[in-house]
Amino acid sequence: MNEFQALVLTKGNDEATLSVKKLGIQDLPKGDVLIKVSYSSVNYKDAMVGVHHQMVKSFPHIPGIDLAGTVIESSDDSYKAGDKVIVTSYELGTGHHGGFSEVARVPKEWVVPLPDGLTLREAMILGTAGLTAALSVQRLEDNGLTPSQGPVLVAGATGGVGSLAVDMLAKKGYDVTASTGSSSEKEYLKKLGAKEIISREEVTDQDNTPTREKRWAAAVDPVGGSTLQYILSTLKNSGSVATSGLVGGIEVKTTVLPFIGRGVNWLGIDSVQCPMELRRKVWERLADDLKPSNLNEEVVNEVSLEEVEGTLQDILEGRVRGRTIVKLNGAE
Repeated sequence: MNEFQALVLTKGNDEATLSVKKLGIQDLPKGDVLIKVSYSSVNYKDAMVGVHHQMVKSFPHIPGIDLAGTVIESSDDSYKAGDKVIVTSYELGTGHHGGFSEVARVPKEWVVPLPDGLTLREAMILGTAGLTAALSVQRLEDNGLTPSQGPVLVAGATGGVGSLAVDMLAKKGYDVTASTGSSSEKEYLKKLGAKEIISREEVTDQDNTPTREKRWAAAVDPVGGSTLQYILSTLKNSGSVATSGLVGGIEVKTTVLPFIGRGVNWLGIDSVQCPMELRRKVWERLADDLKPSNLNEEVVNEVSLEEVEGTLQDILEGRVRGRTIVKLNGAE
């Protein structure tokens, strides 16, 4: 594929624009592995790059922090033509041309072999959101969480990370409470396995109270801000919260009381620089015991490369639920 289509962010006269352009292999950055991209996915970080132009190191730039596809050629013996692979995070789509492109070239250190049990399409339904949700579950379980300990809260439950976390936890037998700002999504969350659905307001700290009635054995938090404040104040003794997002803000007001009085654990989830050994382990789990039960049209919206720009704006305005994938070189 000497020529291919890509969604390119360009800048001129102090204005940046997104458009689909025809590129050549010579337009790609250096790397060890050349990949024919079958699918990408659309994430909140992609919107920050594509709409607000944050984290972009140079122009022109191809956004897209996820991709799954087939190796065209590799200068490293670890991969050969025809291998199916996944690439997420690191600098993909931020400091390095990303997945909104029919062809990509990346360093070998970023590449994960597609595990048995996943298709390329399923891998992108999961994408960074699925990896983040699975890392959250992994860390919570590493800190001793079991289904017998009580309910687990998932904040921002209709988003990508939240939806997948609800499904994963419910599949493993956890009693999941899902919080959402969309009252119309109760049936959707019940289908994913949530036992109880509560409003976003109910899990938002309004008065900076450091400890409240104990409610949760653990929580998955892709929101941050005052939602995280509330979660920390309501965890049971030795409970843990896995935090991975900041859509609710970066400031968290708390005290030492939940930590020294209840022994709670605040676990940071970093899917960007996650060590490769752990990354591969979690992707294997995503193809096995953490593979969601609902990788179907209930949680998936498929768009073309031309439709990505509108989807980015929809994500910023909270109009997207579940996962959105981008079909590039198509189907398996």
